[in-house]
Formats: sequence, structure tokens, C-alpha cells
Amino acid sequence: LMDKPSGHDDVELQYRDSTGLSIRVGRTNPRWNEIDDVTGSPPEPDARFEIASETCGKDFMSVLIKIVESDLPARSIVESAVKKRYECDTSGEILCLPSGGLPWKSQVYELEKDYALEVPIKYVLYTDQAGMWRIQCVSVEGKAFENRLGLPADWRGVRDEDLSKVAGIEGCTFCHASGFIGGNKSYEGVLEMARFALKVGKE
Repeated sequence: LMDKPSGHDDVELQYRDSTGLSIRVGRTNPRWNEIDDVTGSPPEPDARFEIASETCGKDFMSVLIKIVESDLPARSIVESAVKKRYECDTSGEILCLPSGGLPWKSQVYELEKDYALEVPIKYVLYTDQAGMWRIQCVSVEGKAFENRLGLPADWRGVRDEDLSKVAGIEGCTFCHASGFIGGNKSYEGVLEMARFALKVGKE
């Protein structure tokens, strides 16, 4: 079980497994009762060591490529958005990214520290692959399921026209049941959602 469904904290785990480089390397070791189908003997330790070394090399390269080709380019985009946050909203608590898909969460935490922001960012706006605008709450650092300021309770789990009526905002498409993300057909609409959520959350 990777994640417990919302509202089902009482779910009991039936199977638990962990992963990580050391664990993946450990799995290359021969099992206590493993026999090679070809030789009829236990696997050669040196051959398994080669597999473990290759696993480490691939893991290192994947991390390096992600940092160089994804994280660093994303940081400059998020940094620009942080600098321009007051152009998005006078509160300085709403961030607008030019596109979705880029890693922004860790960048936001780091940039808040780097620029010594007195007021933390609450919402990030961006487009998804279909061109729909989304509003996503910034979570409390180190607590993936706790938002700094969630979307209004009466929006949660509501969709489309019903959500537009409840929120009083045109073009709403959805709000997740846990209130961490929502959507709107337009930038103006999603910005209005963010501003309203910010106002309600502070009352």
C-alpha cells in the first residue's frame, strides 16, 4: 500500500515493503535456497556483484540526470515566479508558473529561505497537459499531507457546474476531496479561486 485513501486512516496494512538503493542492491544477493537453472548450483557471488555494481551506476546516473536536466532548469523558472509573485497577487502568497509538470515543491521551500520571505507561499497556479489551470496548495515542509492552507471545505469533492455555483466562480472544474488541489478552465478563474481561498482561510 503506497498511500491510504482519503478518509480511510483505519486501513490496516496487509503487506509492507521498502525500497532504496541499499535494499535494491541487497536483493541482488542470492536467496538462501536459490539454485541456478542452468548449472544446478548456487549463483556465483561475483556475477551478482556485477549486477549490484550496474544497479548502483544506473541509480547514480538517473539522479545526476534529474538534477542537471530537470531540477536546475526548473529552479530558474520557479525563482522567476517567486520574484514576480506580487504581480500575480498583492498578497505575495500565490505563485504562478508558466507551465505545469516541472518540479516546484522543494524549490519553493529553498527559495523562501534564500529570499527570507516573511509570508510563506500558500498556492501555486499552473496548467496541466490538457491546458486546464490548476491551483495546488503548498504543503507544510516535511509533511506531504498537511497543507499550509487548504482549499475551502465546501468545495471539496465537488465538480464542474456544481463547484462553480458553490464557489461563485465561473469555469471551475474540480476540487479534490482532501482540498489540496483544484482546477478551472481559465487563468482568471483559477486566480479568483486562489484569492477567495486565501481570504476564507484567514477568516
